[in-house]
Amino acid sequence: MTGLWTLFYKELLRFWKVGLQTILSPLVTTLLYLLIFSHVLEAHVQVYPGVGYTAFLIPGLVMMAMLQNAFSNSSSSLIQSKMAGNIVFLLLPPLAYWEFFTAYVAAAIVRGLVVGLGVGLAGWWFAPVALAHPLWMMAFALAGCAMLGALGIITALWAGSYDQMAAVQNFIIMPLTFLSGVFYSIHSLPPFWQALSRYNPFFYLIDGFRYGFFGVSDVSPGLGLLIVGTCFLALSLATLALLKSGYKLRN
Repeated sequence: MTGLWTLFYKELLRFWKVGLQTILSPLVTTLLYLLIFSHVLEAHVQVYPGVGYTAFLIPGLVMMAMLQNAFSNSSSSLIQSKMAGNIVFLLLPPLAYWEFFTAYVAAAIVRGLVVGLGVGLAGWWFAPVALAHPLWMMAFALAGCAMLGALGIITALWAGSYDQMAAVQNFIIMPLTFLSGVFYSIHSLPPFWQALSRYNPFFYLIDGFRYGFFGVSDVSPGLGLLIVGTCFLALSLATLALLKSGYKLRN
């Protein structure tokens, strides 16, 4: 297990040494969303009875920050190694493909949780929020970060340039995140868009994570966790198959 822990530690140091970019920057960006939307809509919108809009917004922004940073951590690290040519130093040691996968996903989870914790603590200053079901909250946080960490590896393996990786971030990850119920409940949407939202796995992450705070959700948290777990399993199997084959790594 020495190789796994060494690679995991290397990934932790990588994002920690540039914490201004990897931790502080997304924290500030997310807090700007909170400031703007809460200021504009706090007095006009109440999604759940007895829950102010600012309090409703905080869990969604926390999960959004965790998902985006978990994806960014694994994808940016791997694509940088590919583009710089130092990926060879990861391929030469006798690392099993599952160790490679585990180290990158674990590091993505850590970065996602660190950023999410920072956003949550800052948001609590604006609107103190109690935790109705902390175990559900933690389950969806871990599942979401792990799922996006695996997706980040797949993206970096496929991408042949930084532009291709950025295209996935900007045209897939970002829209799915914004359309997952971060700023609204899907019950406020017309029936067609409500049905379409249920095909977005990010919706179940946001909804389940918010259930951990308020004990209220648009769908059953058990169903949401099952769907998220299935997505993570499918992405993990695909990632392991690509790593085992050496797809765009050994050629």
